[in-house]
Amino acid sequence: MNRFLEPFLTYLETEKGYSEHTIRAYRTDIEQFFNVVGRILEKPTEKIDPDADIDMLVVRGYLARLHDDHRKSSIGRKIAAVRSFFRFLVKRDMVRNNPAEHVATPKAEKPIPVFLTVDEMFRLLDGIDTQTLAGLRDKAVLETLYSTGIRVSELTGMNLSDIDPDVGLIRIRGKGSKERIVPVGKRALAALQVYQRAREQQVDPSKPVTEQDAVFLGDRGKRMTPRSVYRVLASWIRRCGILFRISPHKIRHSFATHLLDAGADLRSVQEMLGHKSLSTTQKYTHVSIDKLMEVYDRAHPRKGSALGDGR
Repeated sequence: MNRFLEPFLTYLETEKGYSEHTIRAYRTDIEQFFNVVGRILEKPTEKIDPDADIDMLVVRGYLARLHDDHRKSSIGRKIAAVRSFFRFLVKRDMVRNNPAEHVATPKAEKPIPVFLTVDEMFRLLDGIDTQTLAGLRDKAVLETLYSTGIRVSELTGMNLSDIDPDVGLIRIRGKGSKERIVPVGKRALAALQVYQRAREQQVDPSKPVTEQDAVFLGDRGKRMTPRSVYRVLASWIRRCGILFRISPHKIRHSFATHLLDAGADLRSVQEMLGHKSLSTTQKYTHVSIDKLMEVYDRAHPRKGSALGDGR
């Protein structure tokens, strides 16, 4: 298996520019595919010949086994990974056919994003105790997430040189190493500046430059990780009395929803979120139906009942 998998992963890294996280996900999906196929064929994975042993029926058998304990969205991602893997092998003349090419991808459900209301968001941000260095950092972390709508991995990858406080912009390195510029609000900038002044005592000159330049440092003076941001958010969510679990990504949902509710256009929100496709951004319009109906009822000249006065 490895003689097929490793060249594919190298291709994703060097030619497609995928992130380490994405490549790790591809590795997991392809390894799981071979493990399941091995059970179907009753063969050790190292003895499976992708060209001779795997056809469309085998791929469908793999999909059938996934349906028991995976969401449709996960199944769709996994079959897409398998399809890309075999497409690569065909192009490199390592196999003759792509057995996953014509296997239908299950139609994924589109759950409505969970988000905090504006009042809940303000309660969270205003409830952070900034009497300690950790508190100042946490305030800056959460203010920045809400002010920019960036992903948690983008937040932890930020460097001091990425922030331009004079014009209120931050340079973000997103998925696939793509860069974009996003605006940041005055409250988030103020929280960042207060934290940056206080964090100087945390910076260890002996650490690599990449660590010294990190905007957000953990308790040991190293760059914060996405996992540590999850823990920070969970702690403050509990303290401010919000009774449901919220991940950093839900703050991103809140950012998009609040902008659209306030009248921001979809294209601008798409740019700020770094979405490749507008359809990805459009899911946030579904959570604003109540707002839409409120505007309609207030503004449409024929909003009245059909049995009413007709106005």
